Amino acid sequence: MEPRANVPLSWSKQDVEQRLYFPGGRFTRINTVLAVILAAVLTIAFYCALIPLDGKTFANMFTKRGVIPYTIVFFTSWSLVILILKSWKLRLQRFALDHTIVPQDGSFVLSSGNVDEVIDRIYETVDDPRHFVLFNRIAIALANLKNLRRVGDVDEILRTQAENDEASMDNSYMLVTGFVWAIPVLGFIGTVLGLSEAIGQFGNVLQASDDISQIKDALKNVTGGLSTAFVTTLQALVAALVVQLVLTFVKKGELEFLEECSNYCTSHVVNRLRLMPFERTDDDN
Repeated sequence: MEPRANVPLSWSKQDVEQRLYFPGGRFTRINTVLAVILAAVLTIAFYCALIPLDGKTFANMFTKRGVIPYTIVFFTSWSLVILILKSWKLRLQRFALDHTIVPQDGSFVLSSGNVDEVIDRIYETVDDPRHFVLFNRIAIALANLKNLRRVGDVDEILRTQAENDEASMDNSYMLVTGFVWAIPVLGFIGTVLGLSEAIGQFGNVLQASDDISQIKDALKNVTGGLSTAFVTTLQALVAALVVQLVLTFVKKGELEFLEECSNYCTSHVVNRLRLMPFERTDDDN
């Protein structure tokens, strides 16, 4: 069926990426181009906010420590943008749980003969079920029931699709998981660069003069390299901690949603199925 307009759930109109005029990722997947653009905007906004604080310790931590802090801020912004967009897309997916597509009449029994009735109700609820986790599962299972007329296969199809959805969800977090690993590494790289700079300056000081007073004055510059080393590590660890906490919260919410989808399918689809005569075995009699 073709996507319909004027339905309660419209992915083409309500998906956050579609509303920003970008091709929306399926389910809760994120459009990479949009995420990069928003991360760049967020990074620029962060550094613009530091302009009034120029010369202050906090601003110097991000502007006077080389290129590493800029990279940390960008990767952190990219990660947070992905997680925020995913949370908004997950919110839209959750709305599907509020809609009932199988008649609640106690006498209604789902079978291959009335599959079209349920499919029609799906298309009266959403513009395109392929973009909704819940309705995509049900539509695939019902299509199989309609074509093969085997009620016994529906539950297995729903379970298989649930496993596929969970695997797809895990893959959608791979980029953020990579950033959680990469951000501390950037901090350690900054530490190595800072220590290398400090050690190099210290060696130059010792070679340049034997006067203790001159050595003391020169060592003040050496401490700048040490500062860079430890500050970048601190920035990276704090940023990675923040991203990991947000990641855990968002991923937990998505796992709970997938579990709710499985429960919905069990109560609204599987429990309404009727085994056809040719599918019965001697044990069923």
